[in-house]
Amino acid sequence: MTAPVVGYYVHHVGSGHRHRAQVLAARLEREGIRVTGLSSLPRPDGWAGDWVRLARDDGGTAADVSAGGHLHWVPRQHDGLRSRTAAVSAWIEAARPDLVVVDVSVEVALLARLHGIPVVAVVLPGRRDDPPHLLGLGVADVLVGFWPESADGMAPGLPDHLRAKLVPVGALSRHPVRRDRTDRRPGIRTVALLLGTGGHDIDRADVEAACAATPGWTWRVLGADRSTWVADTASVLAESDVVVTHAGQNALAETAAARRPAVVVPQHRPHDEQRTTAAVLASGWPAVVCGTWPAPDDWAPVLDRAASLDPARWAEWCDGAAADRFARVVLEARRRSGTGAAS
Repeated sequence: MTAPVVGYYVHHVGSGHRHRAQVLAARLEREGIRVTGLSSLPRPDGWAGDWVRLARDDGGTAADVSAGGHLHWVPRQHDGLRSRTAAVSAWIEAARPDLVVVDVSVEVALLARLHGIPVVAVVLPGRRDDPPHLLGLGVADVLVGFWPESADGMAPGLPDHLRAKLVPVGALSRHPVRRDRTDRRPGIRTVALLLGTGGHDIDRADVEAACAATPGWTWRVLGADRSTWVADTASVLAESDVVVTHAGQNALAETAAARRPAVVVPQHRPHDEQRTTAAVLASGWPAVVCGTWPAPDDWAPVLDRAASLDPARWAEWCDGAAADRFARVVLEARRRSGTGAAS
């Protein structure tokens, strides 16, 4: 008897979607369920299941990408779109998956459901009440949000019938939650600047000016390029007094898992994703929220203020159990669809 199969569509922008897929795949493997990745990203190192590499659909000339406002991205007569859609359909026919987790794409959620496959859809922060989102989220069996239930306001405008399907599971970090406090050397204060891979508007001159204006702080830059990125970000974050980061879900999850106070500078994203998250963080979480990159003379007081915050409340944002809750949502959706026994 072949093992049950679950698909996971991984959006190619940033690292958070891939990290979540890897964590869920490892968790479901313990339940005897194989997870197949569907993405235009290359197969991650250590991925145990199958991986369907999809063509990109965002190159070349893109015409009528929204189909008259009904969808988000379906460029007319685009070879990449046709190829990737056909590849997903072919995989569904061959693999007969129990369900597909979609993180994130309105079009892939619709495609899976049009094949009769149950869908678990990830909801990102921000205002997701436009017609394409209402359609894509509406066909899903269940919605998952990677923030705690107490973080009110992460999905403003979501209609009641969709909010009723939304399960906040908490922030999911690929790194273990730190239970202890790393000792720090007297007189040395450190900043970890976590830029991430999803794009940002902070340039080298901004960082150099901030460093020059804060002689009492040592900066460690964890950037998006190979010259500054390190694999073991967990140790760098844990050894820092303050983390400066954007408001992306993965960066915040890792900051919370490290139990470090933060300075959060939200970046521009569609649907006000990061600005929505930042507004929530400003209401009592251990973060100093800055609408824009601070001027050089403002950095010292901003860092001092952040360092004075108690990071203990991050335990509510990221308690280390989000992966288990995420897996339970998927297992329960699979059970309700009639393809799996109760787990």
